[in-house]
Amino acid sequence: MKVLHVITGLGVGGAEQQLRLLLRHLPAPYTAEVVTLTNPGAVADGLRADGVPVTHLGMGGNRDLGALPRLARLVRRGRYDLVHTHLYRACVYGRIAARLAGVPSVATEHSLGEAEIEGRPLSRGNRALYLATERLGAATVAVSPTVAGRLRAWGVPGQRVHVVPNGVDAARFAFDPAARRAVRARLGLAEDVFVVGGVGRLVPGKRFDLLVDAVAALPRAVLLLAGDGPEREALRARAVRLGAAGRVRLLGERADVPGLLSAVDAFVSASREEAFGLAVVEALAAGLPVLHGACPAVDDLPAGLAPGATALRGTGVRELVDALRSLAGDRPRLPPPGAVVHYDIARTARLLTDVYARAAPRVPGHAAHAVPPTNPTTVPPEEAVRP
Repeated sequence: MKVLHVITGLGVGGAEQQLRLLLRHLPAPYTAEVVTLTNPGAVADGLRADGVPVTHLGMGGNRDLGALPRLARLVRRGRYDLVHTHLYRACVYGRIAARLAGVPSVATEHSLGEAEIEGRPLSRGNRALYLATERLGAATVAVSPTVAGRLRAWGVPGQRVHVVPNGVDAARFAFDPAARRAVRARLGLAEDVFVVGGVGRLVPGKRFDLLVDAVAALPRAVLLLAGDGPEREALRARAVRLGAAGRVRLLGERADVPGLLSAVDAFVSASREEAFGLAVVEALAAGLPVLHGACPAVDDLPAGLAPGATALRGTGVRELVDALRSLAGDRPRLPPPGAVVHYDIARTARLLTDVYARAAPRVPGHAAHAVPPTNPTTVPPEEAVRP
């Protein structure tokens, strides 16, 4: 089956890196090419290094309507069996283009929150356009049961929604003592320093300001924050104002996140909203204790599959300070929990190929497996620890 993936951009981000990981694990009968509407960044380079063809459509902005016929021609000429779209703008344009080209399409909803989508406030216009184009595709993939529930609440028919969670390559994030020593040496951090980690785009919804405040209140703690975004300078200024400039390290976009996770002692994701929470699963794979806000990746699972994860129930800094202080003493690494097995990338790839087979049933040799579709708002307990 020849699949064209259409994505809004290929800078360093969760959806973009998840696409690259997924394409590495799809079975051999599936071949993939990628079109990015804008920003062929670092992930585009990585995909090309993996041998995946990447085309930059050169879309000028949200209202560049000329991009639509260009994309439709590209789909038609490529003789694809299926188009798979990722992120809001690509889902809107990609579904229309696929329909114009006569090719079935599937869309993955990576970033739908209650009040935000891709970190921006939701509007009636966003919702109306999404729903108008959603019906043009064969299926919509939700990265968590929480997102599936949001889609159904919007009015997307439940039978069109399939839960295919984000996946993680657990071996890549396994704790590495040598990497810990190397990263700490490179950053000038002694082995006995309590180091807190955070990973993500620096936007208000991630609440990294809360993390800066908490670390500033712990005189012997250091924060390593991997990611970039519009809040970078505000976070830097906040650390200076709190007298913690030397202990808050804003590292920018990093390719060595597994090494950074080996170097830290605790991980915090204080997000106000999440569609999944992949950084939390990666931290659990590294054996870290995790403090988290909204995190469907943990919250949607049966109890007991993520014993190293503790939910932050309040919104203030005091709760986070107390929780971090409790972790600053003895710091053993934890075994990867069942949640990490549940989100193994190979399982994610298998679930996605089932959706592909249902969306394009006429492609020879790719019939859907004879199993009932997963209820989009539940996680079957018997699947919870199956690799």
